[in-house]
Amino acid sequence: MAQAPVLAIVGATGAVGTTMIDIINARPEVPWGEIRPIASARSAGKVLQIRGAGVEVQVLSPEAFDGVDIALFDVPDEISAEWAPIAAARGAVAVDNSGAFRMDPDVPLVVPEVNADQAANRPKGIIANPNCTTLSMMAAMGALHREFGLEALVVASYQAASGAGQPGIDRLQAELSAVAGKDLGSVSGDVAAAVAPLGDDSPFPAPLALNVVPWAGSLKDDGWSSEELKVRNESRKILGIPDLKVSATCVRVPVVTTHALSVHATFAREVTVEAAHKVLSAQPTIVVDDDPANGVWPTPAAVVGQDPTHVGRVRQALDFPNTLELFVCGDNLRKGAALNTYEIAETIAGEF
Repeated sequence: MAQAPVLAIVGATGAVGTTMIDIINARPEVPWGEIRPIASARSAGKVLQIRGAGVEVQVLSPEAFDGVDIALFDVPDEISAEWAPIAAARGAVAVDNSGAFRMDPDVPLVVPEVNADQAANRPKGIIANPNCTTLSMMAAMGALHREFGLEALVVASYQAASGAGQPGIDRLQAELSAVAGKDLGSVSGDVAAAVAPLGDDSPFPAPLALNVVPWAGSLKDDGWSSEELKVRNESRKILGIPDLKVSATCVRVPVVTTHALSVHATFAREVTVEAAHKVLSAQPTIVVDDDPANGVWPTPAAVVGQDPTHVGRVRQALDFPNTLELFVCGDNLRKGAALNTYEIAETIAGEF
């Protein structure tokens, strides 16, 4: 009998790595013979509780991948760019959550509910996990595309502070404390003045507390942000529609965790709200919360900590044929990062 595969988690002590271990610990069963946490020298030697046992964190090194079958990377782009090929060269399949390989034509970009078959085609031994914003809508878009033939997407995202990592969470919490109890918003600059004592070392280009910021990512050509281009390019690659029409506006909102998106989706075939509800409700990883007459719709505060994608406010567009409007929420640290990465690993575990 073949031995159970060995799983490594690189970046095991970070925000996404910690969430991944929580997901693994909550699974009734796992296919792994060994789970090996790996991190920087700063975290090496720490003991993490994994599947009821204390497991010591190993320092990131080439030797740490010896005997590893699948290595999950939850680290910054530059770390993944260096170390994922090293893991692959030592025989592991590297499943990378960073942006280092997403648009590499020799690296599949995988959402198991949408294109699990692509995971087997990995000439570099690397599989990429999509950006958390794209992922928040992809299970729903994939299901609707299979049924109705997606032709165009117009998306507005409402992205949580945790999308900027722990510094984003810390900054929002500090700003909320700075504005708490103050009478703000009646004069321009009130909020900025209240948070000014925190300094300008912020991952956000404007105050986020009591505000929304129409910017996420870095500046690219013609005024687009990197996050907006990721939504366009990654949606095309995941869905296998290279000419899919996509326009996105990415907005940062004062929410700690869980991204939301307002989606305007146009299809090749006739689509109705009833038909869309039927398709979405049949998906095991989608929850339909859509009863506005009774105040039922998805919100980040209701969805945070959950694995499924939640969909609501499904409407037939009034002025656009074959088009639906819908609102989607997904926990960006779970399905948007750790969960999808782990589900990719489970998808390929049977190969070993």
